Amino acid sequence: MGARSYTSLLLVFTVLFLVTLSNVAEDNWIYYIYCVTDCQPRCTYRCSATSHKKPCMFFCLKCCAKCLCVPAGTYGNKQTCPCYNNWKTQEGRPKCP
Repeated sequence: MGARSYTSLLLVFTVLFLVTLSNVAEDNWIYYIYCVTDCQPRCTYRCSATSHKKPCMFFCLKCCAKCLCVPAGTYGNKQTCPCYNNWKTQEGRPKCP
């Protein structure tokens, strides 16, 4: 294999890698925008009645980013967001507050 074809092959793989990387960054950016604009205020309200605000916010934001919804109110109503309701810990307890 000549130096010229090796360089061309390297260039093709580099371009493909950068395109893939930009698509991943774009997807993460969309989730980040959603989390800041929708999840933050919804989770702030959802966790407003608990005395454990920090862990509640951590898990609520994590669940919101995955499920793209947060149930209404400060407790219960999980049936309105099935993904949020069905995500469980290894022990089988609800992961989302």
